[in-house]
Amino acid sequence: MPASVDTRSWCSTCWPTGLPAASPASWRTWPCPSCPVKCAPPPPQEPAARPTPSMVSAASTARRATPSAGRCVTTDRLLEQGLHSDGVFVVHGRAFRAHRGVLGARSTYFAHMLDTKWKGRSAVVLRHPLINPVAFGALLQYLYTGCLDVGVEHVSDCERLARQCQLWGLLGGLEAKQASKPGVCMKVLTIEPPQADLQLREDLALLADCALPPELRGDLGELPFPCDGLNSCPDVCFRVGGYDFLCHKAFFCGRSEYFRALLDDHFQESEQLEASGGLPAVTLHSVSPEVFTHVLYYVYSDHTELPPELAYDVLSVADMYLLPGLKQLCGRSLAQQLDEDSVVGVWRVAKLFGLARLEDQCTKYMARVIEKLVQQEDFVEAVREEAAAVAGRQETDSIPLVDDIRFHMGSLVQTCHAMEQAAQRLRVLEELLVSIGLDC
Repeated sequence: MPASVDTRSWCSTCWPTGLPAASPASWRTWPCPSCPVKCAPPPPQEPAARPTPSMVSAASTARRATPSAGRCVTTDRLLEQGLHSDGVFVVHGRAFRAHRGVLGARSTYFAHMLDTKWKGRSAVVLRHPLINPVAFGALLQYLYTGCLDVGVEHVSDCERLARQCQLWGLLGGLEAKQASKPGVCMKVLTIEPPQADLQLREDLALLADCALPPELRGDLGELPFPCDGLNSCPDVCFRVGGYDFLCHKAFFCGRSEYFRALLDDHFQESEQLEASGGLPAVTLHSVSPEVFTHVLYYVYSDHTELPPELAYDVLSVADMYLLPGLKQLCGRSLAQQLDEDSVVGVWRVAKLFGLARLEDQCTKYMARVIEKLVQQEDFVEAVREEAAAVAGRQETDSIPLVDDIRFHMGSLVQTCHAMEQAAQRLRVLEELLVSIGLDC
């Protein structure tokens, strides 16, 4: 950005990525006097249009089961830090901050109690002599992370709580763990979910189901645990394209520094309004309901199924919202679409968004089809651009793109036939470099 540009004259739409967020008071009216972008104010908020088939199908696509499982980093931090917690359990004087939405999604027992006996109570005091605070803390750890670490002296207390809270998976895990090591002296009993166990993410995805506007839920009512019976206790409304997504600050702030700044009033995309139920409402611009649906499921469950036609749009929004994990998911989706016509464009996207793995996959693919790529003008132009980007480049200096392609040509050699193919591909590449006046 030129040093002469007064950033105080930039509007909220054109505020440069990477600069410290400014106060909304410093944003002026459109267009920005010193802004190098010909910006315009966002269009006035209109009533939500009738849902298109693509909007409805986005929810069911994003909701599909995840291919792998493990600890959810976001809920791990929520448990440790109590970020935006909306309830406290006090067990014999020891306080545990919690999130009603997480507890309700993970346990039908907690969902029922939070909607009946404990409804409206910000603090729940548990005085029963059989409730051990250490065991209760371990129970919360399991609900938030799917894992449990507890001293063996508290295992019987954990089993009692698991039975009371109808957590049959936890109860079975405790019994199986003890039975697997008979006669072994253990000090700490640890439970880790199996790699193929999708229960934690499926439960958290239920909160995303609840956050969806009713018009966009499609066939989600056919799921085994429909969200209509769960009070997810949302505390913020995101308005996207005229639709209201009822979400939880804890998940969005825990996952993204962008949303942490947005919701903590460092900056805002729009004035806060009152949504139905008295929730603060924030309008998000430059994102469609279909794309935001995939952001939603990623934020809650750490995964979303991306259709190829939305990968680029979701990648751009993931970069804007500072969601590196979602960017990686987009990279995986784009890697599955590589062909001779698209590989150069995908490589450019990978470099632009800092997707190193996708960039490497592209150059590996280029090495395989180099004979056809040298005939394409966009590939030749990409080589020229790479050469020009090397500051102070001498005639014999290397070109990163060419170096990567050469590396993969060599890495593919495992047989004599492959060696001959690699030599032929190298000759084709060298001939191209000579023809465009590059010697490296």
